Amino acid sequence: MLKQSIFKISLLLQRLFIFFLMLKKLLSVLFSTRLMAVLFIVFAAAMAAGTFIEDAYNTDAARVWIYNAWWFEAIMLVFVINFFGNIKKYQLYKKEKWATLLLHLSFIFILVGAFITRYISYEGMMPIREHSVSRAIYSDKSFLTLYVDGMYKGKMMRRSFEEPLILSPAVYPPFASNNFSISTKFDQTPFSVSYKDFIADAKETIIKDKNGKLFLKMVESGGGSRHEHYLEEGQIANIHNILFTLNKPVAGAVNIISKLGVTTISTPFDGSYMRMADKLQGKVTKNTTDLLMFRSLYNVGEAQFVFPEQPIKGSKKLISGGNLKAKQNENALIVTVETEGKAKEVVLKGTKGKQGEGQTFKLGKLEFTLAYGSKIYETPFAIKLNDFIAEKYPGTEKSYSSYKSKITVMDTLHGNNKRFDTDVYMNHVLDYQGFRFFQSSFDPDEQGTILSVNHDFWGTNITYLGYFLLYFGLMAILFVKNTRFADLKRKLNDIKKKKASLLSIAVLLLFSSYAIAQNHNHKINFQDSILKYKVPEIQAEKFGRLIIQDEGGRMKPINTFSSELLRKISKHDNFFGLNSDQAFLSMTQYPNAWFELPVLYIKKGNDSLRGIIGVNKDEKYASLRNFFDEKGNYKLSRYLDEANRASVPNQFQKDFIDIDKRVNLYYRALYGGALKVFPIPNDKNNKWVSYLELSTPTGTALDTIKNALPIYLNALSKGIESKNFTMANTMLDGIDKYQQKFGKSVIPTKEKVDVEILYNKYDVFKNLFAVLMVTSVIMIILVVSNIFFNPKWLILTINATHIFIAILFVVHTLGLIARWYVSGHAPWSNAYESMIYVSWATSFFALAFDTKSKLTVAAGAFVSSMILMIAHWNWMDPDIGNLQPVLNSYWLMIHVAIIVASYGPFTLGMVLGLVSLLLIIFTNKNNKQKMELNIKEITYITEMALTIGLVMLTIGNFLGGQWANESWGRYWGWDPKETWALISIMVYAFVIHARFVPALRGLFAFNFMSVLAFASILMTYFGVNFHLSGMHSYATGERQNVQIYLYILVGYFIFSAIAYVKYRKWYKK
Repeated sequence: MLKQSIFKISLLLQRLFIFFLMLKKLLSVLFSTRLMAVLFIVFAAAMAAGTFIEDAYNTDAARVWIYNAWWFEAIMLVFVINFFGNIKKYQLYKKEKWATLLLHLSFIFILVGAFITRYISYEGMMPIREHSVSRAIYSDKSFLTLYVDGMYKGKMMRRSFEEPLILSPAVYPPFASNNFSISTKFDQTPFSVSYKDFIADAKETIIKDKNGKLFLKMVESGGGSRHEHYLEEGQIANIHNILFTLNKPVAGAVNIISKLGVTTISTPFDGSYMRMADKLQGKVTKNTTDLLMFRSLYNVGEAQFVFPEQPIKGSKKLISGGNLKAKQNENALIVTVETEGKAKEVVLKGTKGKQGEGQTFKLGKLEFTLAYGSKIYETPFAIKLNDFIAEKYPGTEKSYSSYKSKITVMDTLHGNNKRFDTDVYMNHVLDYQGFRFFQSSFDPDEQGTILSVNHDFWGTNITYLGYFLLYFGLMAILFVKNTRFADLKRKLNDIKKKKASLLSIAVLLLFSSYAIAQNHNHKINFQDSILKYKVPEIQAEKFGRLIIQDEGGRMKPINTFSSELLRKISKHDNFFGLNSDQAFLSMTQYPNAWFELPVLYIKKGNDSLRGIIGVNKDEKYASLRNFFDEKGNYKLSRYLDEANRASVPNQFQKDFIDIDKRVNLYYRALYGGALKVFPIPNDKNNKWVSYLELSTPTGTALDTIKNALPIYLNALSKGIESKNFTMANTMLDGIDKYQQKFGKSVIPTKEKVDVEILYNKYDVFKNLFAVLMVTSVIMIILVVSNIFFNPKWLILTINATHIFIAILFVVHTLGLIARWYVSGHAPWSNAYESMIYVSWATSFFALAFDTKSKLTVAAGAFVSSMILMIAHWNWMDPDIGNLQPVLNSYWLMIHVAIIVASYGPFTLGMVLGLVSLLLIIFTNKNNKQKMELNIKEITYITEMALTIGLVMLTIGNFLGGQWANESWGRYWGWDPKETWALISIMVYAFVIHARFVPALRGLFAFNFMSVLAFASILMTYFGVNFHLSGMHSYATGERQNVQIYLYILVGYFIFSAIAYVKYRKWYKK
């Protein structure tokens, strides 16, 4: 007995020992740096795949496949465990490591907050019409709602079920599946509801069937959008509160009778119709039977509808319309209901933002009601919309500067009697009783608002706590002791001491420069006349100071418009020796002459375009005349239709669209349509008009002043011959005074006009890149030369180029400040502005990083000049424009500034990584010691640059999440831009943490990865814009050729292979 007890105890201890060994092994894996590295890469790769799935299908497809998959959430859970493990493993709880501890704790809080937001909180939309009251929030998720009614203990009772669903047509079980099932009992009666099929963008169509029912297709435009319906024989259809019948007459309905091939219509309202083919119009008399006019637009009872085709016999079938990304289109969920051995297939139509229509039927002993759509939450208080105000940019109809909802909160529940008025508008939220209301959208007629509502108190606050710890920790690691960054600075100082008198490092950079000379020898009869009657520069300058209102509602001097016009149509700042103001004045005076002049630039390579408009293949410019035939028909019309219909236009089609935009701009400029210099007195939207728009009397001062412009142009022509411009100046002064009087609420100040004209004159950024490029290349050559000899004059010359680059940086800074002042918003709100800002950030970090590392300064300046050059390529638009309402926020200055500036140190790190690999290649026996010191120095600088970039990118990205949460109530929505920014954070976090993985330590591995990681930044900046779809995808549809990137990648791998061979020979221990 004792032996048996001892044996059992021994066996138990043995099993416990094995268990603890296995647990220790498991924890060692979960806490390992290798797992951390794998998690970084897998997490980033999964998110990258999600962005492409979303682009191909929609966000729900990406959620089914990636973002809401169990394994994706498991990765985040393992991340949390790994963070805790590394806190213990590296003793981050010690006080000297508090900054690094904060970083790890911050991500734990952020992930915990994210789980609370996903599983506990909810959000949705609250639409309210003016003077209406609402409590209803339509959930942003779709739900299957199920009610089961039956007898329980002699009473009729009900059971309710709500199943949140994320469905997509793009599934592939078992990897991604829509499958779900509800199996339970009502009393003792089992039943189940299971998934059968899902049809996105479901459309009804009729399949012809001689034995089927009769259907009549109807198209109507209720609610401001097109809808298709099929009227079924013998049924009554209620469409926007008007009844329609087919072969079942009902009093008060639009009754359609179709017998023996004859179709008639009888309506309870008077109305009219118009046949579309020949515009034939007729009247509809109520309660009178008339022949139905097919393919005619009926206006009856405040409804518009068309019957496009004859009735057909068939059966209804649901098919996908193919528009998977349309958020308001209805989807169809098909489920199977089973109970007591009986089964019924049910089709449920619905979508997010709308409550699904319930379908009720009896199956066996139970009665079922099913609906698919948004769940309705109710707030414990009511919201009344008193007024909705949509403010537009001056003179525009649909270009909104802001919009706001003036509401009243009425809290009368639980004995409260609280009532207060407030406003909700973009970037200004209402926070009340745990609900946050955001201005999301509005109805097309501007008589109703759509508020985004978020109920996520704990999730938001825990996440925000994580954000705060993250920002504080990231800033701390750059400045406090006992961090990796401080260690890098110490190592860098040690390297410099070892180098002693060594000033810089050797680098071989091959570069080529080119110059493009253009010579115009167009033998055009009109050119001599244009030059003969050109306006003196001083007169043109006065004209250029007049204010004009552009198509987007921006107020700017004519000088800006003329500069943009000439640059866009000709790709030059002057033409025929005329500056932009002189050229535009001449166009306004002699439009017919300019109509014949070859001014419109045509891209190289598109010979088909040249053939269509009838110019030689080697011609760079075409006249406006070339684009019209003898009858005045536009030659490009047919080709533009095809180009605009293409979902992804090819390069030739893009060229057609591009030249069409410039032709239209030029035409409007020639014939006065663009010259909107006259404000309409007392116009509520501050609209300005051109003199061509004033053909009828307005009863205002406009009727008099409109003649000032033709008189001015005539006086100007006479003044050119007489050299007397008194009359012209008087007319111009009159127009200016009229603008000051009737346009004072929107006209820019004299100081702002002065700055804008100077900005246009010097064109800082376009002229800067050439000077900066030449200077940086000279400095690189000098630094390379300094490796081999060390005369005093060479050192002085290197220092002089260093100072000159700093002066150019100051000029760059002044240019940004001027653009900020002129536009009225931070200069990083579009593609061009963000590029010149990235260029500035690259120069800043190159100069500020390490003043003793001349190569860092030279390389940074060279990269900065390249970025500026790219910014002035044809696909970048340098025009200053108005902001979208959501961008009109201080968050733009914070979030965008930080996140875009982070690209500077990343770019610098990429260039320095290349330099390090190049130095490895040029290492030999004689220079190994010197090269190793230089490579280590550059590697330390690279890691410091990447650390700063990662700090800024992380802070900027999560600040963007806060901006989103403060603007529309969602701090993370898996938009491709924010997702790729997070991917870049993961990639660079992997690069910086790779030193903890033994196999990835070493100079080669780090520098190789620092270059390769830059691909994620390129994808974040360019790839999202051009190749993905989302809120930040500003150039969707203009996909670029990716082959060049593949060639660069292959070339880089070959280059790296050569470097690795040399690394193994000279450096690997």
